[in-house]
Amino acid sequence: MRVLTAGVFALAGLLFVTSFNTAKGTDLRTDASLLKLSDLIHERSRKNGELDESNAALRDQVESLAQPDDGRTTAEAEKLAGLEKDAGTQEVKGRAITVTLNDAPPDATAKLPGYPEPQPDYLVIHQQDLQAVVNALWQGGAKGIKVMDQRLISTSAVRCVGNTLILQGRVYSPPYKIQAVGDPEKLQQALADSPAIQNYMVYVNVYGLGWKVTEDGTVTLPGYSGTVDLHYAKPVE
Repeated sequence: MRVLTAGVFALAGLLFVTSFNTAKGTDLRTDASLLKLSDLIHERSRKNGELDESNAALRDQVESLAQPDDGRTTAEAEKLAGLEKDAGTQEVKGRAITVTLNDAPPDATAKLPGYPEPQPDYLVIHQQDLQAVVNALWQGGAKGIKVMDQRLISTSAVRCVGNTLILQGRVYSPPYKIQAVGDPEKLQQALADSPAIQNYMVYVNVYGLGWKVTEDGTVTLPGYSGTVDLHYAKPVE
């Protein structure tokens, strides 16, 4: 029994030394299957972006190869072009502004008297903040809106998980840039008139959340190039 016990301890010692020499102070379990979930999400986001670009290129090829005379009248063709423009699938050009939102510094404190010291939740951009900006810009007569590098359409959903934006299958981190084409004065007035943004500005002034509005001159927003298929739940039969 003593011999067996000694053998077990010797084997354990050999395994420990082998593991130490192999690791050299590093984590042995660092293969691709153990990547952080955030890394996997960002990798999938990158692939989704590449697929969107490929889809847009293929769509352009199909349209260029289509027969120019498909039986539509001039009036019908003009109506279709107008619908495509309203749907956000075509470029839109005009004067624009950009709104930039960013998290507050992690060590932020209350800058004005009478306000409590911030909770972590006070210092990050939330989904309702982005939605408030987008809604105000539409209210101000925006002809087209781009969030980060993607054009918004009627089915676009601005969603956040924590302070990470998920938009049309892609993931973004702050600072968030929202660009809108339209009358700059009307767009900025709509931002100022929004009650939700007025509430956001309290946090800007007290805790240092990021807020910046710039006029961009004349710009061209790209058309939406992603899928337009609708996905919805179905009852179990």
